Amino acid sequence: MNEQPLETWHRLVRTQDPSGLDSLLGEDAVFYSPVVHAPQRGKALATAYLTAAFTIFVNPTFRYVREIVGTSDAMLEFETEMDGIIVNGVDLIKWNGAGKIVEFKVMLRPLKAINLVHQRMAAMLQSRQEAS
Repeated sequence: MNEQPLETWHRLVRTQDPSGLDSLLGEDAVFYSPVVHAPQRGKALATAYLTAAFTIFVNPTFRYVREIVGTSDAMLEFETEMDGIIVNGVDLIKWNGAGKIVEFKVMLRPLKAINLVHQRMAAMLQSRQEAS
């Protein structure tokens, strides 16, 4: 079982440092957002969305509460608190034989959390786009 991608992912989350995403994601990575209809294809878009997610989700209350790990994929259930709302979610991660993440899907609940994340992600991505 190749756990290297997960070990790297956990280190990035623990240190709250998304700068390592560039070496972790494959060139053809696809990010599935809980608040954007279309998949975000390619390393650049996946990196942008995951970097925004780091800013929004990863705070002192963020923690993984369960993991199911296979040979090339994993399900990581998390909890975090945002503006008094308990956010429960799942990261579904798939990696290739080279240990690069090729698919990252985030699912969230409850609806209040989805709405809050939608607002914050939209604002974060808009501000990054304006800065470019």
